[in-house]
Amino acid sequence: MSLIRFIFSRIFLKQIFLVFLLLFVVIYGLLFWLDSNTRHGQQIAVPDVSGMTLEEAQATLGERQLAFAILDTSSYNPNFPYQTVIEQIPASGSMVKQERKIYLSINRSGYKMTVIPYIVGKTLRQAEPALRSAGFKVGKLTYKKYIAKDEVLSMKFRKRSLKQGDQLPLTSIIDLELGDGTGGFKVEPLDRDSPYHPSNRKRDSL
Repeated sequence: MSLIRFIFSRIFLKQIFLVFLLLFVVIYGLLFWLDSNTRHGQQIAVPDVSGMTLEEAQATLGERQLAFAILDTSSYNPNFPYQTVIEQIPASGSMVKQERKIYLSINRSGYKMTVIPYIVGKTLRQAEPALRSAGFKVGKLTYKKYIAKDEVLSMKFRKRSLKQGDQLPLTSIIDLELGDGTGGFKVEPLDRDSPYHPSNRKRDSL
């Protein structure tokens, strides 16, 4: 009888109430902490920072509580100014959580240097694909008197002659000097005093 009386007593009920209240506070606090750390359901659209300087991109991402990191690449895009963002991962418009790191690729000052394929002695038909596949462009074609038509005689970049092993930035325009096919051995006219001159040979036969 005393146990039943104690269970329904004000002291016991008050203790039960305090236990449930403490349990509720602990559970609610735990759920709030998990939600704030995982940011469940909270996503942000990644802004487009292409073409921005690093400082501008950092400020734009910071406004949306996004972090960033620089990709160690040697990319170059002539359509973007020097030292601006040319690529971002994830792409703009992607939905991410706060503090997500956005990877940025910064435009280099120019194309990397590449060895020019040595095409002197080859035909134009062979030279053009070799230069293009190496990342260069064929520029002005000039012709010089030479026995072989369309044979590459020399290469030039901005009027500077190129030799085997030279390097140029990718997409450089290379001018070619070609043979015109009209050259050959030049036959000098015979001197009139030469015994092989037709007039002298005719005289000797008389």
